Amino acid sequence: MPKSSYLIVPEVSSERRRYIPIGYEGPETLSSNLVKIVPNASLFHFGVLTSEMHMTWVRYVCGRLKSDYRYSKDIVYNNFPWPPSPTEKQVKDVEVAAQKVLDVRASFVGSSLADLYDPLTMPPALVKAHQDLDRAVDQCYRKQAFANETRRIEYLFELYEQYTAPLIGAGLASNRRKRKQSTENPTNPQKP
Repeated sequence: MPKSSYLIVPEVSSERRRYIPIGYEGPETLSSNLVKIVPNASLFHFGVLTSEMHMTWVRYVCGRLKSDYRYSKDIVYNNFPWPPSPTEKQVKDVEVAAQKVLDVRASFVGSSLADLYDPLTMPPALVKAHQDLDRAVDQCYRKQAFANETRRIEYLFELYEQYTAPLIGAGLASNRRKRKQSTENPTNPQKP
């Protein structure tokens, strides 16, 4: 178990929800085997992963169990394009908005995250807190608002391509060197 704050991400979550109900817990809370955890998480991490930006990524790349989201560290989390270089102010704005989401959640004593994130009964105060968080996270990516989800996912895939281009280029160069070596030294063939 983590020795500091961590995120709890359910492995399966209803596709009806606008946001996956991600928990932000301390080391005194034990998690089950039905969740993924992100150790050493900050309010910034919580805010970004609980935002519309991350949920757009989830809707397009996440696996499914029937029609529900099946969250994966390999496909969703590890490939998510985090904001490239947020300023200190932008990080602080996300943290403040993320704390507001947590505060609103805490005000509904006795309600589970499943209750709070039911699309038919999500409290208006929580909807508003998430909208503020979404704006703060969006500002970490770019100044202008995203017109719709299509523009948002296009932007995320472009960012993903920028992040992975050096890795792909390095792999191609390595393969070219191996092929060249194998043609120059046929007694020591290497697979491309």
